[in-house]
Amino acid sequence: MTKSILLATTAMIFGASGALAQTTPAPASPDASPPQSAAQTPVPTGPTTQTPLIDASQQGVLVFTPDFFADQRPNTALDMVGRIPGFSVQDGDGSRGFEGAVGNILINGSRPASKNDTGSSVLSRTLVPQVERIELIRGGAPGIDMQGYSVVVNVITRTQASTEQILTAQGFFFEGGTDRAAGTYQFTRREGERVWGFTLSDGVAINDSNGVGRVVRRDANGVVTRDEGYYDDQTGGGQSIRGNFADAFLGGKIDLTARLGQNDYSQFSLQDGPGVLRDSRFSDEGTSGEVGAVFTRPVGTGLTSETRFIREWNDFENASTFVTTTNGTAGPLQRFASEGEASETILRSLLRWERSSSVTLEAGGEVAYNMLEIAQQLTDGGVAIPLPSDQIKVEETRGEIFGKATWRVRPNLTVEGGLRLEASTISQSGDADQENSFYFAKPRLQLTWTPRPQNQLRLRFERELGQLDFGDFAAGADLEDEQLFGGNVDLEPEERWITELTYERRFLGDGIVSIGYRHDEIIGVIDRLPLPRGLSAVGNIGDGTLDQLAVNVVLPLDGVGFSGGEFRFRNTWNDTSVTDPTTGRDRPISGVRPSQPAFTIAQDITSWRINWAVTYLESLRQFNYGPDQISGFSGSDYFEANIEYKPTPTLAIRAQVNVWNDFQAERTVFADRSTARPVAFTELRPTDPRTFWQIRLRKTF
Repeated sequence: MTKSILLATTAMIFGASGALAQTTPAPASPDASPPQSAAQTPVPTGPTTQTPLIDASQQGVLVFTPDFFADQRPNTALDMVGRIPGFSVQDGDGSRGFEGAVGNILINGSRPASKNDTGSSVLSRTLVPQVERIELIRGGAPGIDMQGYSVVVNVITRTQASTEQILTAQGFFFEGGTDRAAGTYQFTRREGERVWGFTLSDGVAINDSNGVGRVVRRDANGVVTRDEGYYDDQTGGGQSIRGNFADAFLGGKIDLTARLGQNDYSQFSLQDGPGVLRDSRFSDEGTSGEVGAVFTRPVGTGLTSETRFIREWNDFENASTFVTTTNGTAGPLQRFASEGEASETILRSLLRWERSSSVTLEAGGEVAYNMLEIAQQLTDGGVAIPLPSDQIKVEETRGEIFGKATWRVRPNLTVEGGLRLEASTISQSGDADQENSFYFAKPRLQLTWTPRPQNQLRLRFERELGQLDFGDFAAGADLEDEQLFGGNVDLEPEERWITELTYERRFLGDGIVSIGYRHDEIIGVIDRLPLPRGLSAVGNIGDGTLDQLAVNVVLPLDGVGFSGGEFRFRNTWNDTSVTDPTTGRDRPISGVRPSQPAFTIAQDITSWRINWAVTYLESLRQFNYGPDQISGFSGSDYFEANIEYKPTPTLAIRAQVNVWNDFQAERTVFADRSTARPVAFTELRPTDPRTFWQIRLRKTF
């Protein structure tokens, strides 16, 4: 969609991995549950006397039966998956296309019919009695489409007749802020192979960095030129209805889904000082929908066809304003408004041949059409200010053919290889008339070796191609920080040659130590580049590198007398490098966090039917590097504590509190774009984010 005009502080999307993910304020997905934090997303919080079963013929596959999770008393299949040691749910990045854009959850060997009906959404409406087993597939397995992931889960469900209903209600209570409420109702009916149901959802958008603080600006000599109070808040959410249907069809199986939704969002921030008030606001509203269909059918011995169709669309209208009032007199109103529509259509088909129990071959193709049409206008005191590419339509036609093979060379050694050939044409009309065509070959090789039980090495080598954000072709503005952005008609996809090595050791049932090293050679890094007239844009700024070390530790504590207890640590260290297009000097790549260590202590108290967890995030920082300024945020000492009580197998009550007392947004603005880039001023905005509580009630029928 369109660029946001207000670049907000950290948005609280704190997953089971213990990693905070920054987002720009945006409308909540109309059919999504409320944004979740680490404790909301079910995570493994305690050891069990059960151990996963290991398929002797496939040492890369761990099988978890329902009794493994009995002590934790899960309600849904998502609860169960969240309890698998060392696994973190990922629903995909939502980028264009299907290949490589979906998540790491499969249901009965296949992904859902739509990208937006994510694996976690399907599991959230699947009750525990319908789960036969869960397979943790590490490094690939015959018949499994890994979609570029090293580890996926495959949830196998039963076909027994049942009616399932799930009612969820949530309340969010902010200290000094706006309280919010959300809820969902999910209905599913199963009759053999026929499964149908619907979901009604009312979601909200929340932000854990909103609060009260100050804005302190200093000139190049350190003299304070501005010292003002700061206050911000937001509201918004979305409502939607989704329907799902699956049944036997023409000798195979068909899965259908459809959704309609609407969303609205608004945010404001105020700065006040002696005789001055700076008022910045943003609002957005829109509608969206999608349909999806997947048809699978056996066409011969060991040979299966799969055809998938996805159509998504949305329209949007948003605006930001900024005005400074001095001694009661309002200055000229600055306004940046956008409206437009976007769509994506995908048709994908493949043949999968399970040649033997150890060899699977797959070949297919995908065609897609993507479109964004947007009209934008910047005014200052009612006077229109033209921006490059503020009226533009971007269209992409893309085709891809691919072939894959999974070969279990020995019971403890699996090789997965493949090649994708992609051709695409991106055309632009409106303010800019241009057409570019791209051709890429994307090889992939992964080796998975299990030299001893519970020990595994995974080596991956792959060429990945980034999907362009069509919003980067259009203009944008950040009025509060006095930045104007032009569209970039010459934007090209970012390429990455990835080499990754991971070692995993499992012990004591739930225990795990995983250490991974990754190196990316990046061609055409997408970052900020300078444009004439003092503008900047998103563009390709040259080649760069990423070196990454990822560590995940889960340690059961029964052995030290802490019954049902568990310690978890997770962190990813990132070291990036690229040449700045303005200064010519080496710097980090924008938007990549160098480090973010998270520590968790958790416990299941079976006799009391409760589990609790406390997570501590030691520090985080993230910065963006533009031609005129460096901006970002840093924070530390983030605490999250939760407790869940399950008085009956069908009722769960969860309470959670989030506390963050050390958050600071900052930016350094330069006087000019010379190589030396003298500093014009620095600005710090320390904020005391609001403590907030959550109450969730979930009843299953």
